[in-house]
Amino acid sequence: MRYILLSLLLFAVPVTAQETPAREVPCKLIPDIVYEKVKDKEIKIDLAIPAKGEGPFPTVLCVHGGAWRLGSRKELTGLIKLLASQGYVAAAVQYRLVPDVMFQDQIEDVKTSVRWLRENAKQYSIDPDRLGCMGFSAGGHLVCLLGLTGPDNGFEGKLFPKQSSRVKCVVDYFGPTDLSAYGNDETAQNSVFEPMLGGRFKDKPELYKKASPLTYVHKDAPPFLIIHGTKDHLVPYNQSVQLEDKLKQVGGKVKLVTVEGADHGFFGEDQRRTTRETLKFLEENLKK
Repeated sequence: MRYILLSLLLFAVPVTAQETPAREVPCKLIPDIVYEKVKDKEIKIDLAIPAKGEGPFPTVLCVHGGAWRLGSRKELTGLIKLLASQGYVAAAVQYRLVPDVMFQDQIEDVKTSVRWLRENAKQYSIDPDRLGCMGFSAGGHLVCLLGLTGPDNGFEGKLFPKQSSRVKCVVDYFGPTDLSAYGNDETAQNSVFEPMLGGRFKDKPELYKKASPLTYVHKDAPPFLIIHGTKDHLVPYNQSVQLEDKLKQVGGKVKLVTVEGADHGFFGEDQRRTTRETLKFLEENLKK
């Protein structure tokens, strides 16, 4: 049980946000905006808007980790402030968690949040044509699905139907891309995937495939930056290698940043290097 709880907590760690300097950065922070209401539950998003400039600004949606059952958008407050200081409107989104919901509600929430950003673009100085996303661990899985799927895949939800959920680029920090690869991992099956998917891989292989970003790779995918440590014991490094390979096979634009010897998260110089890579990628794909 102790190992399972530790694993779930590690899935939640957004290291880039965790090591953001504590000093205040100039931005306008607007927390706790309700972007969706399901029955009596309010689902919220936090925004950080650049302190200078009129906008509209390029925008980055940030998605927390936590094994789809833990974690909070509040873990990303430092990150969205950092992004706002670099000239982005940055949004940290909450999504519904297991066991209150199961797959596919999480990706529907994330897609709804993108459409909400476009619906409210003028109010929050957002450029709806320059909208990217980044996510960590389980959040990485969700932004991969966000970037690779469209209306025909059935994940859109019903709110703001006139708006698109398409994103212009994706930053994936060590997100799972092939859930079927966990089919023989008893710990992962018991603690993570059976609660989220409602069954074990041997009983529901098609559902595991449906929930896997690798299933949806196509030639018109947006540019991807993938960041992963080679010693990750929760999401194997090969999950990101497979995504990179498949995107390259269809002619997609993708870069895999390998962090030698790193586990499920980065610190020190590894964290600084991956943050530099992220900011460079966002600038190339959202500001030019």
